[in-house]
Amino acid sequence: MSIDELTATISGMYRSLGDRPAFDAHLHPDLTIWESDADQLLSGLAALDELRDRRAADAPGPAPAEVAPEQFRVDAWGDTGLVRYVLRARHGDDRPDVCFRVTDVLRRTDHGWRIVHHHAEAVR
Repeated sequence: MSIDELTATISGMYRSLGDRPAFDAHLHPDLTIWESDADQLLSGLAALDELRDRRAADAPGPAPAEVAPEQFRVDAWGDTGLVRYVLRARHGDDRPDVCFRVTDVLRRTDHGWRIVHHHAEAVR
């Protein structure tokens, strides 16, 4: 059952994109993050907020119309989960989709599955 729970956690997180508290409810407060546009390992939600704010200030156009994970590959060992997927951002105009290869490590807590490490790499 853990594999379905992990997939649902990731899908639910991206459905709440745009609502920071709802999105962040899927993240462990002490998570670590590797992102293509960050030159160092980020630690914690405050560092993630700084990255989000910088991205919003630098955004060249409207936000994607849809962001959704696909091509899941999931493993679970007790209270630890590993989810690999492609994250696709679709725009409502003529811009091409933007894709990322993502690996998330999750830990089951009293509050459900939470991401403790996120690694995303832009696909060129």
